[in-house]
Amino acid sequence: MRRRWPRTLPLYIGGFLGPFGGGVVAVLVPQLRDAFDASTATVAASIPAYLVPFAVLQLVSGTVGERLGRRRVVRTGYLLYTGFSVLAGLAPGIGLFLVSRALQGAANAFLTPLLLAGLADEVSARQIGRAVGTFAAVQTAAVALSPLCGGVLGAIDWRLAFFVPALVAAGLALLPPADARPRDELPRLRAVMTRRVGLLSGAAFAGYAGVTGVVFLVALRAADEFGLASVERGVLLAGFGIAGMLLGRAAGDAVDRYGRVPIVLAGAAACAVLVAALGIAPTAAALGALWFATGLGSALIWAGINTLAVEAVPGNRAGGTSVVSAFKFAGNAAAPIMWLPLYHADPRLGFLGAAVMAGLTGAFVAPLRMAR
Repeated sequence: MRRRWPRTLPLYIGGFLGPFGGGVVAVLVPQLRDAFDASTATVAASIPAYLVPFAVLQLVSGTVGERLGRRRVVRTGYLLYTGFSVLAGLAPGIGLFLVSRALQGAANAFLTPLLLAGLADEVSARQIGRAVGTFAAVQTAAVALSPLCGGVLGAIDWRLAFFVPALVAAGLALLPPADARPRDELPRLRAVMTRRVGLLSGAAFAGYAGVTGVVFLVALRAADEFGLASVERGVLLAGFGIAGMLLGRAAGDAVDRYGRVPIVLAGAAACAVLVAALGIAPTAAALGALWFATGLGSALIWAGINTLAVEAVPGNRAGGTSVVSAFKFAGNAAAPIMWLPLYHADPRLGFLGAAVMAGLTGAFVAPLRMAR
């Protein structure tokens, strides 16, 4: 396993870039608003501007990458991501900044699923759960830690939040994943249009919309109910990602040992209870502890779902993975639209609605228990 680290470590780092790029702007809104002399709503639009093409293009990006070759597509994706990140940091106005954000998301759509498929090919079948669980934890950590990292970089200069990832992407372009093993025929998009991929896509949407995507609700409650300042909120929110990093490898081991579906069901059940409890936490400390525990449950969910995804379409591994990933980040983008109106009506309702969605993650995966 140690001999594989030189090949697998760049894949984990690349997996961090996608969700990090989507979430890093959230904490920089005040600086960007002043830099571009734009409204809060206009600057905030840069978040969906990144996430929408990132999610939509993943419906086809995995299959495109498998057909053209993973190494070529990933290397090109990294170089484009580098250029568009630099463009975002140098943008003189909000218009070009929003365009560069959309192009960033589009470039990264051709990275994440191919990196995960490449990782699955690098490890043995008995260790695939561990590897994929670690990858899922890295992505969860990116979502949770991006506000904290963005805040630190933004305190120096907001442009660093784009220049530093650009530098990382440029380095990773030198270390693309290996191409898939030769096949008798080219992978086809039709191969991913199966009931299995459909169920996993529904589970991925529900998991991000009902668990990972409620980070903004936790931030709102920490500020509105307990009066936490921005740095304190960042530390509290980081607990989710830290929990995912701590449990990721162990969650993957559990997937290998106990099975994919049972681990997802356990994680979904735990998260449904914990997310509902976030709405009634009596203190900031309790809120932070519950959010940390939710991160542990989330690690179980994604270790199982991502392993199921890379195994769902053997002849088009990246294609199946990319479709499931598209719905995952669509759920992340939809979460504010779904839960914010409920939260404004009653904070408990926002968390309760998300908890129901978290429970649906298990409902989508449960039919796969008896299927190979």
